[in-house]
Amino acid sequence: MAWTDMSPGIWLGCAAVLALGAFVQRATGFGLAVVGAPLLLMLEPRLVPVILVLFGFTVALTTLRYYWREVRLAEIGMALVGRVPGNALGLWLLLATPMAVLEKLIAGSVLFAVAVTLFRFRLPVNRATLFGAGVFSGIFGTIAALSGPPLVLLLHGFSPDRLRGTLSAFFVVTALMTLATLALAGLVRSWHFGMALTFAPGVVAGSWLASRVAHRLDRRLLQGASLALCTLAALGLLL
Repeated sequence: MAWTDMSPGIWLGCAAVLALGAFVQRATGFGLAVVGAPLLLMLEPRLVPVILVLFGFTVALTTLRYYWREVRLAEIGMALVGRVPGNALGLWLLLATPMAVLEKLIAGSVLFAVAVTLFRFRLPVNRATLFGAGVFSGIFGTIAALSGPPLVLLLHGFSPDRLRGTLSAFFVVTALMTLATLALAGLVRSWHFGMALTFAPGVVAGSWLASRVAHRLDRRLLQGASLALCTLAALGLLL
C-alpha cells in the first residue's frame, strides 16, 4: 500500500484527522488515538493501529521536551510492568478477532475514554490499580493505540502540566513497546513509514498550532468539542 493507492479525498480526510488528533493531544495531554482511531477506521482501517502508534510516539516525544521536569517515573512503573501482559493480550485479539468485533471493542474503549474524561471517576492509586491500568492500556494500545484512558482514569488528579509530562513519558516508552510487539508479529510494514511521512506535515502543524494557541482557548470548550466528535465516531462504529 502507498499514499497513491488512496483517493485524494480519503487521504485528505485521514490527514485532517491526524492533524486534529495531534492538536488535541498537545493541548490536553492525550487524544490523538481517541480522536483518530474511530475516524480512521471509517476512512482507512489499514492505518490502525500502526500509523497512530507512530504519531503517538512523535507527539508524545515532542510534548515531553516541555514537561520532562514534571515526570514521576515511580508513579507509572507498575503500569509499565502491566503493559507486558497487556500487549500480549492485545496482539492475540488483533490476530484472532474479526475486524467487525474489533471495531466494537475500539468503539467501546473510545466511549470509555469519553466517560473517564467527563465524569472523573475516583479510584485509589496503588500498585494493583496501576498494574491493572497498564494491562488495559496494553490491550487497547496494541489494538488501536488507545493507551491513555486507563492511566487518565487514575492520574487525572495531577496538575495539568504533571499529567501531560507523566502521560507523555508513558506514551514514549509504551509506543516503542507496542511497535516492537506489532513488528514481531509481522504487522509493521515499510509502507507504514512511507505513509507516515506523507501525513507528517499535518501532524507537525497540528501540534505546533496547539503550542501557540491552546493556552488562549477555553480548555473545557476544546475538550467538549473533541469528546463530542469522538462519541459520534464511536457510535458510528457501533451502528
